[in-house]
Amino acid sequence: MFPHRLPGLLLALVLLALAACGTDPATEAPPAPRLPPRHQGVDYQLGGAYPPPEGARIVVRDHTAKPAAGHYNVCYVNAFQAQPGRTADWPADLLLSDARGRAVIDRDWDERLLDLRTPDRRKRAAARVGREIAECARRGFQAVEPDNYDSYSRSHGLLTPGDATAYLTLLVRAAHRHGLAVAQKNTAELAAVRERVGLDFAVTEECGAYEECETYLRAFGGHVIDIEYTREGLRAACAVKDLRRAVVLRDLDLVPKGGKGYVRALCPASS
Repeated sequence: MFPHRLPGLLLALVLLALAACGTDPATEAPPAPRLPPRHQGVDYQLGGAYPPPEGARIVVRDHTAKPAAGHYNVCYVNAFQAQPGRTADWPADLLLSDARGRAVIDRDWDERLLDLRTPDRRKRAAARVGREIAECARRGFQAVEPDNYDSYSRSHGLLTPGDATAYLTLLVRAAHRHGLAVAQKNTAELAAVRERVGLDFAVTEECGAYEECETYLRAFGGHVIDIEYTREGLRAACAVKDLRRAVVLRDLDLVPKGGKGYVRALCPASS
């Protein structure tokens, strides 16, 4: 019956079969983020890339650097503050000012804080930082470390923890879309909400010196990397049994190996 309709019918059946078997790349789910290996050696190379030392399976580098071949690579992004000398890259209304119009600055690093007080500003800031996160993925990093999560503590009360978590949640979603794991950077007081934000592991500075290592270990199930900047802090972090293999002492300026002032030390094997 109706032989003149058979070719069209067959074509439709073929197209339906292909659609059922194939996957639209635009709707394909991103790969699940791979967490850093627990209890493994780490090197923190934000001051400049160099060949990873023996035993350092995890390497943290700036987003402008290339990842280290054969290692688990974490990509550093300054997510909550403008890089020194790069303030002009940001729209004026995304830079935090006080009621008198004065710039709010992290004096330790001469970095202008981002204004994250409204959903619109958070969305726009996240879109800009998201481009750097996407670049981390394209370069071959496995994870991203959005720095200065605790910038609200330097905002003279203008920013709140809620502003920080809402903004970081947007960055986490962006990173996860690219298959990147996301580190909480410092900010032990917000470790308890890490699941709500979607964070995967922690990168801490001086958790030994500030007696915060156990807080991060409990919150992140042992997926913690710690960088210390003093011998006293190193000793304290090394005393935490479940952390000591993922602890590294570095100089405060994070000078590349071979440079003046370079420091790197690990926990003693017997600690």
